Amino acid sequence: MIQVYTGNGKGKTTAAFGLAIRAVGAEKSVFIGQFVKGMRYSELKSLKRIDRIKISQYGLDYFIKGKTDKKNIGEARKGLKEIKEILKSGKYDLVILDEANIAVYYNLFSVEELIDVINARAQNVEVVITGRYAAKEIIEKADLVTEMKEIKHYYNQGLEARVGIEK
Repeated sequence: MIQVYTGNGKGKTTAAFGLAIRAVGAEKSVFIGQFVKGMRYSELKSLKRIDRIKISQYGLDYFIKGKTDKKNIGEARKGLKEIKEILKSGKYDLVILDEANIAVYYNLFSVEELIDVINARAQNVEVVITGRYAAKEIIEKADLVTEMKEIKHYYNQGLEARVGIEK
């Protein structure tokens, strides 16, 4: 199946990582490819301690919204190429494409390229795509779509991201 977690609310990556932990509990193997993100987040430290989860980041330690540069595009395209091979191999039961929707939205690669990669997957591979602004083509392709909707967020009151909670 193909799952999509999108919307402007908090929790898309967190939900996908929770599914990764559930999959490991069922003796499944997981690959997480993070687009746009290159910084070291607390959840990555935890997940890297779990043998059945492999994580690769395809972003730099910075990303300025709306100002994509050749380095960010290059990293994203390199990641998409690597993930296509991973999906074709069938080595992993669950493959999470974290922030792939954002990568499409900011033209790091096209929605057609992302769909081509998804279509190349081995039959046994579950795919989760996260990130705001999911393209209608991705929503149509998906078997499950969850939209996280922000109702209220303390960021709006000036609270910075906290280690262990948001980062």
